[in-house]
Amino acid sequence: MSNAPATYTPAQGRPTARKAPLYTAEERRRRDATKWTLVQGILAPVQFLVFLCSVALIARYMLFGVGLHAATVSVVVKTLVLYLIMITGAIWEREVFGCYLFARAFFWEDVVSFVVLALHTAYLLAVTYGWLSARGQMALALSAYVAYLVNATQFILKLRAARLVQRSEYSGPAAPVFGVPT
Repeated sequence: MSNAPATYTPAQGRPTARKAPLYTAEERRRRDATKWTLVQGILAPVQFLVFLCSVALIARYMLFGVGLHAATVSVVVKTLVLYLIMITGAIWEREVFGCYLFARAFFWEDVVSFVVLALHTAYLLAVTYGWLSARGQMALALSAYVAYLVNATQFILKLRAARLVQRSEYSGPAAPVFGVPT
C-alpha cells in the first residue's frame, strides 16, 4: 500500500496514487552538490564494463575449458569494483539521505545489493579456500552476476522513474512509458 496521496481523476473515474518523488528538494540539492554523485556515475559504467569482460572470460572457460586464471582474475576485479562502488555508494547515501544504507528511496535496492555482495564474497572465499571445483566456482560467480543484473536493473528503473517524475514536475505530464500513459 502506498503512502502517496490519492487524487481523483474524473476522466478515469477512480482515484489514483500519485508517485512520491525519489528525492525531496533538499535531497536533490545535496545529491547535486556532492562529489559522490559523479563518483557513482563513473563507477557504475566501469563496473558494467568489467562485468561484460568477465562474463566473456567465464563463458570461454565454461564452454572451452581454457582461461580459468583469466576468468578468476576477472571475477576478483569485478568483486573489488563492486566493493568500491558499495563503499562510495554508502557515503553518497549518507550525504544525500542522512544514513549510510537503507534510505527510504533506495531500501530494496540496498537489500538486493547485500545479496549481490554476499554472493561475490562467497566466490572470493571459495577461490581462497578451494571450496567447490573450478566449474562450481564459475557457476557461483555467474549466480552473483545474475543477482548483480537484477540489482543494476532495479537502480536503472528507479532512476528512470525519478527522471520522469522530475520532468513532469517541470513540464506537465510525463511522456508514456512503453506505450502506457503515466
